[in-house]
Amino acid sequence: MNRLTITKFPAASYAVQEAINTLCTNLSFSGSKVKKIVVTSSHAAEGKSYLTMSIMRTMAKFGKKVAFVDADLRRSYVAAKFGLCFDDPEQDVGLAHYLAGMTDLDSIICSTDIENAWMVPVGRAVSNPLPLLNTELFRQLLDHLAENLDYVFVDTPPVGVVIDAAEIAKSCDGILIAVDYDTVSGRELAEVKKQLEQTGCPLLGVVLNRVEMDNYMSKKYYYRSRYSHYNDYYGEPHHSEARKKPKRRK
Repeated sequence: MNRLTITKFPAASYAVQEAINTLCTNLSFSGSKVKKIVVTSSHAAEGKSYLTMSIMRTMAKFGKKVAFVDADLRRSYVAAKFGLCFDDPEQDVGLAHYLAGMTDLDSIICSTDIENAWMVPVGRAVSNPLPLLNTELFRQLLDHLAENLDYVFVDTPPVGVVIDAAEIAKSCDGILIAVDYDTVSGRELAEVKKQLEQTGCPLLGVVLNRVEMDNYMSKKYYYRSRYSHYNDYYGEPHHSEARKKPKRRK
C-alpha cells in the first residue's frame, strides 16, 4: 500500500473547527447504513474539497476509520492545494488509472499521515469521465472501502456544472451539498436539489460554507446564562447587564 503525506492542510479557526465537529456529530446520527457520502456543490470554488478533507480529518480524530475518494476526474485541485506527497513517487497512480484498468485496487488506496484516514487520489485528469464512473469497478471500489471502513467521503465536481456527481450518487448512501455563503441563489440550489433527488440517493443536508462568523452570529445568535463566557472569544457583548432590573427610584 502506498502512503500519502498531507503537507498543506490549512489551519482552521476555533469557530470553523467547532462547526466541523458539529457536522461530524450530526453525520454520525444518520445511521449505520449511511457510509458512502457524496460531497458536491452548485458552482466551482465553493470549498467542497476543503470541507470533505476537514470532515475526513475530524472523523479520524473521533476514532472512525475513514477514506477520502477524489472523484473530480475533470479538474481536481486536491493534490496541489493540500500538498499531497507520495512516499514512493513512482507509484503515482489513482482513481483514473484504476477505472481505466491500468492498475489494481490495492495500488490506489493510500494510507496517510492522519491516523485512521486513507485516500484514493485522482491520478490524472480525464476529459470525459462518465464512462469510467458508470462502471462496476467504481462501485466495487466504494463497496470495498465501505466494508472495511466506517465512512467513505467522495469529493465530486459541482453538480450545477457537470453531471458527474449525480452519476456517483447512484452508488452512494447520502449527499452533502456545500453552499458558499451569499453567492448561490435559491433557484440554483433548488435545481441542484432536484437533480440529485432523481438519483435516488438521500440528501443528508446542506453545509453553509465560508460564513463571515462575526456578521452572521451578530444577526442570528447570542449566548446567555452559563454560556456567556464564550462572548469574550467571539467579541459579542455580554447580555447579563442588560437583563438586570432597573433600580426603583426612592
